[in-house]
Amino acid sequence: NLVERAFEMARIGRLDIIDYMSTVIAAPREELSEFAPRITIIKIDPEKIGALIGPGGKVIRGITETYGVQIDIEEDGTVNVFSNNAQAMKAAVKAVNAITAEAEIGALYEGTVKTIRDFGAFVEILPGKDGLVHISELADFRVAKVDDICKEGDTMWVKVLDVDRDGKIRLSRRAAMAQKDAEARAQAK
Repeated sequence: NLVERAFEMARIGRLDIIDYMSTVIAAPREELSEFAPRITIIKIDPEKIGALIGPGGKVIRGITETYGVQIDIEEDGTVNVFSNNAQAMKAAVKAVNAITAEAEIGALYEGTVKTIRDFGAFVEILPGKDGLVHISELADFRVAKVDDICKEGDTMWVKVLDVDRDGKIRLSRRAAMAQKDAEARAQAK
């Protein structure tokens, strides 16, 4: 009898607490507070771990200091990014993805011209990833000199044509321009 009364009093107390909680907030919030601690888990190719860490930890340290996040990397390629700030978390995840990304055949990238040669231009499409735009792929007309079309430091849209076994990336400005023009015409309709 004494135990039953104790359980009944505890039940009534719980219901009173739940009623009070319902008056303060009727339902859980849709979004976490901007300052609530959060974690994002990314899977990367384990062979990319070295590139993410960098020489002496320089790359990973740069990301953690720039964005104020904590990053843990597992041997299987699991990357855990911890932060109290939603914007910093998104920026850090974007930086990790940029470093570990692979050039995707058929994808468009806005790249920066790094080097000009007689036979074409080397364009960086992802951090640390350059590809060659052969002189024949710079425009849909005959190009006499590469610097007639671009200079070092210029940005240009390029399309990935191929990535060979050695990781060399073939790019085309001509194909990227054609695709951009087709997209613009489709939007205009």
